[in-house]
Amino acid sequence: MSIQQLADKVRSGGRLDRAEALELYLGAPTALLGRLANDVRERKHPDRVVSYIIDRNVNYTNVCVARCTFCAFYRPVGSADGYVLGFEEIFRKIDETIAIGGGQLLLQGGHNPDLPLEWYEDLFRAVKERYPTFRLHALSPPEVIHLSRVSRLPVPQVIDRLIAAGLDSIPGGGAEILVDRVRRVLNCYNKATAQEWLDVMRYAHAAGLRTTATMMYGTVETADERLEHLFRLREVQDETGGFTAFIAWSYQPEHTELGGGEATGIDYLRTLALARLVLDNFDNLQASWVTQGGKVGQLSLAFGANDMGSVMIEENVVRAAGAAYCMDEIEIVRNIENAGFVPRRRNMHYEILGDPIFREREVPRMLELAVARAEGDTSRSPEIARYPARSASEKKARLRLEEPNGLRRGGPRLTGH
Repeated sequence: MSIQQLADKVRSGGRLDRAEALELYLGAPTALLGRLANDVRERKHPDRVVSYIIDRNVNYTNVCVARCTFCAFYRPVGSADGYVLGFEEIFRKIDETIAIGGGQLLLQGGHNPDLPLEWYEDLFRAVKERYPTFRLHALSPPEVIHLSRVSRLPVPQVIDRLIAAGLDSIPGGGAEILVDRVRRVLNCYNKATAQEWLDVMRYAHAAGLRTTATMMYGTVETADERLEHLFRLREVQDETGGFTAFIAWSYQPEHTELGGGEATGIDYLRTLALARLVLDNFDNLQASWVTQGGKVGQLSLAFGANDMGSVMIEENVVRAAGAAYCMDEIEIVRNIENAGFVPRRRNMHYEILGDPIFREREVPRMLELAVARAEGDTSRSPEIARYPARSASEKKARLRLEEPNGLRRGGPRLTGH
């Protein structure tokens, strides 16, 4: 088909196959891709509402055994810069989130061998006991797979236990590109193959959870592999209908082992538009202002996005790779309204909650993103000692905490007597 014929097919509501999508992506002018994606967005969202959520992205640990080459955030087991947040630290972050109108925690972290499944269950139950209506949008598919391996339980059973403890939904992190050739090059194949990532989402949807889906592009993948990623997501959505939204962001190369350069803003807009055309069974596409900045995020609303994502409050992973954009609710609303849309707060299920909080009551301005911990804070999570140490470095750390008289700080040490 010609580009014009493909454009006509999209305008008439036809579904693109992979060859057609690739031809359109490679051959259509950027302005045409944007118009087509905007047409699809308008069909799905004729009310011109652009939504956003107030939440906080808390990375509970940066200790990780996965060692993905594109990640600047992780620290190896035993690193002096490694941390695990204590429960009270997380509670304080929740209090700060609630203070500015938030109702959800996006909780993700490294694959820490010293945090068993029980640690997560105890944390989730403690959060729900203290904040019964607060939502936990937590643990990407690779984290669930890691817990399955550590606990030696099948993934469906891990998900069931997490739900029982308070898990409300699963974020789409760790997808990168859902093509195993790419995943091997990026050293993320062992943490989750493409099929394993997709199967976690299938299991989660079958258990009644809603999830998001993501794509990190701009590393080593080809255009055809970007499309393979999108079509695999579309297939699962046809089966389950469990994805609430899709989010694409560009690889951030600073401080990473992989290195290289960052994709351009035009590449982002073309990729976003392509996702809107291919993912015809996804209602919502988020604008990735966290990696692109506020103005490209605003322009995303003309390239298929209907959601500005999260006010976020805190971010550590992308910041570690060099991106440190920040927008509080006032800035997000300003960008939405200046683009000609109506801003509305939502929850993870894309249920509209109301107008901007700052127009209902005074909230503190947030001019920079918070971090997991203040610089120089090397305190240990008191909870981690409740669980058996698995790594050699954690075992040594606990031995160093023992007192000469045979007592361990925080309680008696068991002896062989």
